[in-house]
Amino acid sequence: MSAPEVPGAMNSGPREWDAETYDAVSEPQFEWGMEVLDRLELSGDEAVLDAGCGSGRITSELLGRTPDGRLLAVDGSEAMIEKARQRLGERAEYLVADLAELEVDEPVDLVFSTATLHWIPDHDRLFQRLRAALRPGGRLVAQCGGEGNVAAHAEAIAAVAGRPEFASHFAQMTGMWNFAAPDETEARLRAAGFSKVHCWLQPKPVTPADPLAFISTVTLGPLLAQLPAKLERPFAEAVLEQSPQPLTLDYVRLNIEATA
Repeated sequence: MSAPEVPGAMNSGPREWDAETYDAVSEPQFEWGMEVLDRLELSGDEAVLDAGCGSGRITSELLGRTPDGRLLAVDGSEAMIEKARQRLGERAEYLVADLAELEVDEPVDLVFSTATLHWIPDHDRLFQRLRAALRPGGRLVAQCGGEGNVAAHAEAIAAVAGRPEFASHFAQMTGMWNFAAPDETEARLRAAGFSKVHCWLQPKPVTPADPLAFISTVTLGPLLAQLPAKLERPFAEAVLEQSPQPLTLDYVRLNIEATA
């Protein structure tokens, strides 16, 4: 079952993130990213595009496995790119871009992405742009939120977002995440020109060590960006109070593998 729509939560493209806090609280995302990275068979000289590099934690690991290659770190957030640049220095190239509008100067051998693609509303357009970034025979290996991801959390968000003190700030917005099913994702990938397509779901429940910091940074960003500063913390606290305690987020990851 897909997560319910959240009043006031449209992710219409790249947004700014609190890169420092994300870097500190994103241990689950890092661990999942390492699992995806460990599935890769790399020769070490590939040209790689990290689609949604975030603060560069996984990107650093990817660089270590491609010592003779080239890596382009892409993210829609300038703050995330700056944090990645601080971590990686001149070992990578950097691009601030909306992945749905991605254009690269040279095609790459591998597009790698974790914890990102569910923030892109239009997956048809997204996969077209990722396919265009790959050389013939290149690979897309990705993981993001999939069907059923954080469904209970989304219900808590919807309940709080509908309260009178918050609802007016979200009046023009619909749908925050794009949590797709494997079969529809496979169909979109084939329509975009990919072959050898394989997608599957994987449950990954998380109990954050610092629940308020985690949800404020990782899940509630598009909503908090619509609120006056004085309402940001009260909103996040209300979502936390609406949720079962201790907070456990029912993450479901959508794994994606395809060949250009």
